[in-house]
Amino acid sequence: MLNNVPSPQDARQPAGSSGSTAAPWEDEAEVEDFKPLTREQAQQWRMRQPAESAWRVVRWQVMLAVIAALVAWVLTRRPPLAWSVLYGGFCIALPSALMAYGMTSSALFRVIESMFPGVAKVSLAGVMFWEGVKVLCAMALLWAAPHVIPSLNWLALVLGLVVVLKAYWLEFWLHSRRSA
Repeated sequence: MLNNVPSPQDARQPAGSSGSTAAPWEDEAEVEDFKPLTREQAQQWRMRQPAESAWRVVRWQVMLAVIAALVAWVLTRRPPLAWSVLYGGFCIALPSALMAYGMTSSALFRVIESMFPGVAKVSLAGVMFWEGVKVLCAMALLWAAPHVIPSLNWLALVLGLVVVLKAYWLEFWLHSRRSA
């Protein structure tokens, strides 16, 4: 009989009768003393954390779209290919800019912020609303792609999409380097 397999007698024992009060899935390392920060410590922590802006990600997205299109043009000398890469990048960058505007600068944002200052549920609802707008805008741009770019190359368009989507990771990496 295997040593790791519990016997039928062990299976009939009530939970917690083995002498341990913690459930087997609970990790004792997670139980730590929580000490809240003082006001001064919280202010110092905020000073060490650089302020982030959604517009910084949008700038990186636009720059990556332009760079990818230029690289495609230099490597292939085919303008439709470069336009496809650029359009694919802007299918991500333009909706992201719209969301950044909606979350930071729109009249709706200012009204909600003045009515409910610091309410997290309203902020989450705003993020979800603008994320929906962003996805619908990106889908509309992709649907319009064959009509906007005459000799559309779908593979190049997807390449532009992927390159620009990596701007989130690039900004995350740069942010972690700045804060370190």
